[in-house]
Amino acid sequence: MSETAEGVATNIYYDSHFRINAAKLLPGEYYVTGEKMMLVTVLGSCVTACIRDPQFGIGGMNHFMLPESVHEADSPLSSSARYGTYAMEVLINQLIKLGARRNKLEAKVFGGGNVLRGFTVNNVGERNSAFVLDFLKTEKIPVVAQDLIDIYPRKVCFFPYNGKVMVKKLRSMYNSTIIKRENDYSQRLRTIRVTGDVELFA
Repeated sequence: MSETAEGVATNIYYDSHFRINAAKLLPGEYYVTGEKMMLVTVLGSCVTACIRDPQFGIGGMNHFMLPESVHEADSPLSSSARYGTYAMEVLINQLIKLGARRNKLEAKVFGGGNVLRGFTVNNVGERNSAFVLDFLKTEKIPVVAQDLIDIYPRKVCFFPYNGKVMVKKLRSMYNSTIIKRENDYSQRLRTIRVTGDVELFA
C-alpha cells in the first residue's frame, strides 16, 4: 500500500485527570503499548477498534474510516475495503510484534456516528461500523463490547493494561473541530492508492 494515511500517534502527554500517561489519536492514527497508559480519541463518523491480549495486557487502538468508493462501494475488493483491511491489519501486526498472541486477542469497537454531511455513498458511519464488525468476525477476534452508529460524536478512553474503556457521547454539541478534522481526513483518503495487501502474522 502506498500513500497511506495511517501513522503512529505522536501526541503523547500526561493526563492530569486520570493521572496517567496518554496517547491521543487523530484520524488515520494507531497506537500500541504494553505499558500502563491510556489511549484516547474522539470519533465522529470514524470507528476505533480497541484490541488487546487480556493476559499480557498488551493493547492498541486505531482510528479510521473507509475512503469513499462511489463505483465500488459494495465490492469486497474495492479500494475502500482494502484500505479498511490495511488499517486493521497494521494494528494487529503491531500488537503481535509487541508480544500479543493472535489467538487470544479480543476487541471493543466504537464510533460510526452519523455526523458528516455530503457523502455520496451510503452513510459513512454505518459503512465503517459494518466493516469493522465483519473484519473481526472473519478474523475470529471476539467483540466483547461495542457502541456503534447513533448521531453523536464520542470520546473514547481505552486502558489496554486492564481492558477498561470509558465512552462519553458528546450529546450537547456537534463539535465543529471533530467534523472539520474528519472532513479533512476523508479528503486525504481520496488520494490514497492501494497497491498491495498487508498479511497478518500467524
